[in-house]
Amino acid sequence: MNIKDRLKIMLFFQYFIWGSWLVTFGSYLFKTLHFSGTEVGMIFSTKGLAALIMPCIIGIIADKFVQAKYLYMLCHSICAIALFYAASVDNSTVLFWVMLCNALAFMPTIALSNSISYHCLDNSKLDTVTVFPKIRVYGTIGFIIAMWMISLLKFELSNAQLYVACAASVILVLYSATLPDIAIKKDPKQSWAARLGFDAFVLFKKPTMAVFFLFAMLLGAILQFTNTYGGAFLHDFDRIPEFKDSLIVQYPAILLSVSQMAEVAFILTIPFFLKKFGIKKVIMISIIAWTLRFGLFAFGDPTPFGFVLLMLSMIVYGCAFDFFNISGSIFIEKEVSSNIRASAQGLYMTMVNGIGAYLGSILSGIVIDMYTHDGVKDWQSIWLIFASYALILGIIFYFTFNYDHKKTETAL
Repeated sequence: MNIKDRLKIMLFFQYFIWGSWLVTFGSYLFKTLHFSGTEVGMIFSTKGLAALIMPCIIGIIADKFVQAKYLYMLCHSICAIALFYAASVDNSTVLFWVMLCNALAFMPTIALSNSISYHCLDNSKLDTVTVFPKIRVYGTIGFIIAMWMISLLKFELSNAQLYVACAASVILVLYSATLPDIAIKKDPKQSWAARLGFDAFVLFKKPTMAVFFLFAMLLGAILQFTNTYGGAFLHDFDRIPEFKDSLIVQYPAILLSVSQMAEVAFILTIPFFLKKFGIKKVIMISIIAWTLRFGLFAFGDPTPFGFVLLMLSMIVYGCAFDFFNISGSIFIEKEVSSNIRASAQGLYMTMVNGIGAYLGSILSGIVIDMYTHDGVKDWQSIWLIFASYALILGIIFYFTFNYDHKKTETAL
């Protein structure tokens, strides 16, 4: 089996695990465990708290001390244990700590899977900009299949989704043992700062990179809005008698999976857009797509016209996510040297899924509770607030991020 196929399998299970619970877990917490918006926000904030430090720390260790694949296996082993135990917890405080343990182990694996992929592709003399998106798309396929499985098995409001994720984690640990070894580059002349991985922070000295990381953090907050509350929003249409038996209410995860299907298409366009337009325009397209994502949610419902709006929202999500998350990772890969690859990817993950995710989870939970009256959520107002946030962010980004695409066009 060639290296591209081996990486496809790794990324398939990497995102199958997440797809098993990420989109449906909020519905389980709201509908089955009857947690408040603040409690749900706190539990989802564990991803952000974990990503504040863990991707950077694990990235440094992978660059300097321990092979990336062994760290990858260790992290997913911890995830399997945490997910298995989480399935038996119905107390919000206890569940917060258990999911924090899971997040501390899982969040670094996203950056590690990217670093492992980039290293293997480099060793095979393959262009990461052209080849990686075609490999990464299998992660999205894994996410989609997991969502369909959870929905069709009626696990959306059940703790069974966590058992599925646990089983997938065990499979990935066993498979990861077969991945190629990644040699650690040791330079006796390195400073202590370099040995400890602090050399990745030199990126903040470049104004362009500092602004990029800042907006990566602010865009990271947006990811939490849709992942945490999309399923709960669709489930809430069961409060309206005429919509109670609609397919949207019965199988919301399947509708949400259209977002990931759209990702498959948009991932494959990333090489063209990055080479043709550069990172600034690609990120701007992403921000516009995020604004449309929430705006369309605000007016969507199970009626024929409302369903069209929901479908359009799912489609633009593919562009919103890929053009920010994956393009950003590739941009970082091209801007740093190979000896700080894992550290830089970890730093990017910290900004997006760490600080950004934490702020997004906490603030969105507060917004949800503000617009919840007698147990009923005013979803239209909630989505319009999120859309406004994305729009304002896009305007500021346009005038503050300066990057000369033509100057680096040959590199990309």
